[in-house]
Amino acid sequence: MATQRPATIQYRASLHRQVCVLIEAEYGQDLQLEGLAKRIASSRRQLQRAFSEAGSTTFRDHLTGVRMSRAAELLSSETLTVREVARQVGYKQPAQFAKAFRRLHGVAPSEFRASATENQVGQRLVANAA
Repeated sequence: MATQRPATIQYRASLHRQVCVLIEAEYGQDLQLEGLAKRIASSRRQLQRAFSEAGSTTFRDHLTGVRMSRAAELLSSETLTVREVARQVGYKQPAQFAKAFRRLHGVAPSEFRASATENQVGQRLVANAA
């Protein structure tokens, strides 16, 4: 395998950063690699390489990771239903969301919420006792 030129490495790192910023801002929308590539004036293949080399992941895995991280934050509060959380983080089907969440966090969204709620109650009790 040939070594890459420093300019190529910098270019792909820049592409990776640009797309990550877009994902962070728009994770709740229907994001596709092709559409993001057009928005930053790149090709689909260049973005795939950028994620592989600069991010050590894939576009889909990165997007899912961001969505599941935000979902965990939202589930920690009791104000939204699991269905509403799924919709806010970009899933049209709650079952798909639950499957992805379980794959990444090891528990169903409702179990995660119950555990987070128990932790919050315990922390409040400790804080009030002090």
